[in-house]
Amino acid sequence: MNIIIIGAGVVGSLIARELCRYNVSVTLIEKNIDVGQEVTKANSAIIHAGYDDEPSSVRAKFCVKGNAMYTNLSQELDFEVKRIGSLVAAFNEEEINTITELYNRGINNNVPNLKLISAEQALEIEPNLNPSVKAALYAPTAGITEPWTVAIAAVENAVTNGLNLILEEKVTGIEIQNKKVKKVITDKNSYTADIVINAAGLYADDIAAMVCSDYRTLHPRRGEYILLSKVTSSDLVKTIVFPAPGKMGKGVLVLPTVDGGILLGPTSQDLDGEYKEDKSTTQAGIDFIIEKTRQLIPKIDIRNAIKTFAGLRPESPQKDFWIEESQEIDGFINASAMRSPGLTAAPAVAMYISQQISQKYSLKPNLLFNPQRKRIVNYINELEDEEYDALIKQDPLAGKIICSCNKVSEREIIQAIKRGARSIDGVKFRTRAMFGDCQGSFCTFKIMQILSRELGIDYKDIRYNKPDSRPIVGNTRD
Repeated sequence: MNIIIIGAGVVGSLIARELCRYNVSVTLIEKNIDVGQEVTKANSAIIHAGYDDEPSSVRAKFCVKGNAMYTNLSQELDFEVKRIGSLVAAFNEEEINTITELYNRGINNNVPNLKLISAEQALEIEPNLNPSVKAALYAPTAGITEPWTVAIAAVENAVTNGLNLILEEKVTGIEIQNKKVKKVITDKNSYTADIVINAAGLYADDIAAMVCSDYRTLHPRRGEYILLSKVTSSDLVKTIVFPAPGKMGKGVLVLPTVDGGILLGPTSQDLDGEYKEDKSTTQAGIDFIIEKTRQLIPKIDIRNAIKTFAGLRPESPQKDFWIEESQEIDGFINASAMRSPGLTAAPAVAMYISQQISQKYSLKPNLLFNPQRKRIVNYINELEDEEYDALIKQDPLAGKIICSCNKVSEREIIQAIKRGARSIDGVKFRTRAMFGDCQGSFCTFKIMQILSRELGIDYKDIRYNKPDSRPIVGNTRD
């Protein structure tokens, strides 16, 4: 049996890994140079507790389960999850009523250890919280991770378990015979398929439209962000701090990043379907983030900002996930409309889809499946001094620092390339090089030199993350 997954974001990557637990042929097709480079790359990186979702929703079905799965998943795939908890702050009676509703919803969704706490308790947890806070909802199971790392880790592990990974191929058609999927056609090849899983993120409706009429249209919801320096702002908050939510979502929040920075945002702006690549930031959006986050944490100093960026998430009129097989075409399964809390739900969605396929087709287990994967070690931050000194004597490139901000060595960058990095962002998202305060100002060209040498390619052929994203487009002189 040939199973093809379209889209290597965090959802598609985890589905691919789960299916490798069975004796089937699994192929993952991604149009970009690397995995996790679309919706997965730019979001709030939160593992939500699960109190925000209506109990009758598909989101609620998978969010709490997915949250619980992250502990074991992170241990197997060796990526970071920090259970730092979340606070939803209320500043008036109306907002107190809102967080009380969220608490009751969370209880119905079986969110563990959820608490309504007093202003004094909230300020004890977060001393920099606005002192006018009246009460808060505390969810200790909420956490943070790096979504791109989850996708990378899942794919690395899946490849060791037999996954056929296809990068830089765009799906252009799906062949149907007798109301059953037969082939997936890309701009370069065609692949025989018994089952096709549509995990194409913002473009999942375009993929579904190739096959059937029973699909949900999607439009992008843009969220703008500000990233603050971990050098100057790391102690601003310890938990994920939310305002009381509104009609457009969970609101503009303040949270730590896994590597110690502070993230502010997002805004929430619905765009027409034609703007699925519009990741621009706006002055109005940035000003809005500053205003709203200072209402939560008055000590925010925007002079500590090192980056602004925007991400897009897929929104549907139903405002819910669409996880089901087509009623028209046998073997076509949608993992679509994965808006927030899509990252949280992803492990549970992946397990659900793989189990449904296994039961329907009586798949046999892959007895050789190995769930373990090890990450690239950051030598300076993770090794003892004596151990690092001994390593440098054996391998001088382990002591040659390329990224000064995050202390990333040339050996770590070479490891990233050997593991599949074929671009600047491929190195960045595997090593955290270029994630520091200088945002790559001093190390990007050094990384390009290593990429050129290790891959045997010209500088003009090096890209950031997409086929046409080249930092060098030609010579300044002949």
